[in-house]
Amino acid sequence: MARLRPGWFVVLCAAVLLVSAWLPWLTTAAGGGGRANAIGGRNGQIGVPPDGFGIGQFIVVLSSTLIVAAAMAARGLSVRVASAVALGISVFIAVMVGFYYRLYVAPPVSAGYGLYIGAAVTVSAVVLSVLAVVAAWTGEGRRT
Repeated sequence: MARLRPGWFVVLCAAVLLVSAWLPWLTTAAGGGGRANAIGGRNGQIGVPPDGFGIGQFIVVLSSTLIVAAAMAARGLSVRVASAVALGISVFIAVMVGFYYRLYVAPPVSAGYGLYIGAAVTVSAVVLSVLAVVAAWTGEGRRT
């Protein structure tokens, strides 16, 4: 009987993080209001984030690599290495989301619901990556 491995839940969390990057991560009511998403799209009068490649785009790239690493761990391909890499990437994404918050959220700009969704699934991905590492190193993650 096939069972669902923790790596697939990490893949799900990373996919939700990718989708949340298009939701409003920053909002403001100043100057007529506005909002911005993690990938740099802006609507209204909001001055952050600046133009060019930034932290939000880097979070999207990292979540794409997290999908690959977690799927490798879930499929049984280099399980120990892939689960450890998935854990490292998910922790790094959590640091980047925290840095994004610290850098851009200050009055009059506040965090939008996309940032909260992204932070929640990132924390979930870290916890599930720990479970994937434990499963890989105890032999539960290997294909039988």
